[in-house]
Amino acid sequence: MTKAIRFYETGSADVLKYETVELGNPGPGEARVRHTGIAVNFIDIYVRTGLYPAQLPSGLGSDAVGVVEAVGEGVADIHVGDRVGYLIGPQGAYSEARVMPAQFLIKLPDGISDSVAATLMMKGMTAQYLFRQVYPLKGGETILYHAAAGGVGLLACQWAKAIGVTMIGTVSTDEKAAIAKANGCTHTIVTSREKTVERVKEITNGKGVPVVFDSVGKDTLMTSLDCLQPRGTLVSNGTSSGPVVIDTMLLAAKGSLWVTRPAMMHYIMPRAHMLDMAKEVFDMVLAGKIKSEAAQSFPLAQAADAHRALESRKTVGATVLIP
Repeated sequence: MTKAIRFYETGSADVLKYETVELGNPGPGEARVRHTGIAVNFIDIYVRTGLYPAQLPSGLGSDAVGVVEAVGEGVADIHVGDRVGYLIGPQGAYSEARVMPAQFLIKLPDGISDSVAATLMMKGMTAQYLFRQVYPLKGGETILYHAAAGGVGLLACQWAKAIGVTMIGTVSTDEKAAIAKANGCTHTIVTSREKTVERVKEITNGKGVPVVFDSVGKDTLMTSLDCLQPRGTLVSNGTSSGPVVIDTMLLAAKGSLWVTRPAMMHYIMPRAHMLDMAKEVFDMVLAGKIKSEAAQSFPLAQAADAHRALESRKTVGATVLIP
């Protein structure tokens, strides 16, 4: 038996229940992991609200770190006692322990603590695939990144600085602007008192940017499009304010723009590629180019409070649940 978060209907954070559930032994190709840290990501809110479908009743969460307690038949490269993390797989990371497909487990290097790794699995890998795969940055570009003080945003600030990219980051408050700048964001735009399009055009001498990374969605769609150069690219990598609906004729009118809606699953597999991605993230940390710690943590039993804080934009950086 173990403690875990379950939900029986979609809706507000109130639907999350802290319960005792069965914990079996791993079958073929599986491993049982005792969690030491569980990441809270906006995708978890999408699942909880029904934007991303789940078969109910359901566990929640796809991103955690911990120690392997047992392995099933046929598991060759994961062993009892290994420190591991994961960011994809069945819902259920919001738990003290769980059985997981071993193919999704990533060994943690000795120089990366569990507390740091808990902030890196989904968020660090998201920064990697956005900047290195979805829209490969070479250095020298000027980009616009929405929600620069968020969990992925602060890693993106550091990654951009490390590769010589000028990052313009939007934030909601002056306090978040200071944090984004401290993490390497070149320019910040405080959206509560500044007009994003005007500031981007001012910073770029009227040119606009070649790419916008937008995890906000509906509320920032038009702003993002208006900040792009002709033939620029909108990377719509989240919908925290609501789904994005785009008229393709509008893209032509605004400069033959490109739009992509990437999903991690399409960039992370097969397993060998996932491990290479993780190595690049870990190497950035080990080289001192990225620093990451949880900015706020909650007991697992208070997962609903963590969701409320994230939805209300009261959080900065990464949020972690402690089993």
